[in-house]
Amino acid sequence: MAKAKAQGKMIANNKKAYHDYFILDTYEAGIALAGTEVKSLRMGKCSIKESFIRIEDGEVFIYGMHISSYEKGNIFNKDPLRVRKLLLHKSEINKLIGKTKEKGMAIVPLKVYFSKSLVKVEIGLAKGKKLYDKRDDIAKKDQKREAEREFKIRNFG
Repeated sequence: MAKAKAQGKMIANNKKAYHDYFILDTYEAGIALAGTEVKSLRMGKCSIKESFIRIEDGEVFIYGMHISSYEKGNIFNKDPLRVRKLLLHKSEINKLIGKTKEKGMAIVPLKVYFSKSLVKVEIGLAKGKKLYDKRDDIAKKDQKREAEREFKIRNFG
């Protein structure tokens, strides 16, 4: 099981992915960006809520990742929603191809962050949750919150 390394400065987080999928495995991928996109990311202008990942011809691409235009970028700015290439080792790509052939498996972006001076994307191999799984998660979260509230009242109140 490949694990993503410790992250540096967080840029964007995809909480929706944890709600909609069981994350089975995580990978750290580089991303091919233009200079103005990196400057925009340094200012924290990124969203991966609606994004998804596809593998085409042995290469991995991220769709729907929104990086806002850099204000001082003028003609060098790229389309905010353009398709971007993710950089992974061939063995990792082959492993992902094999796993996504199974029914119900997908690859979703989880986080975008800086690792030293490089922009990295944490991607997860995910299995879709059914509606009842989501309800179970919400019920468990509510029970935990209620237990913490009672504990706090009992000990401090």
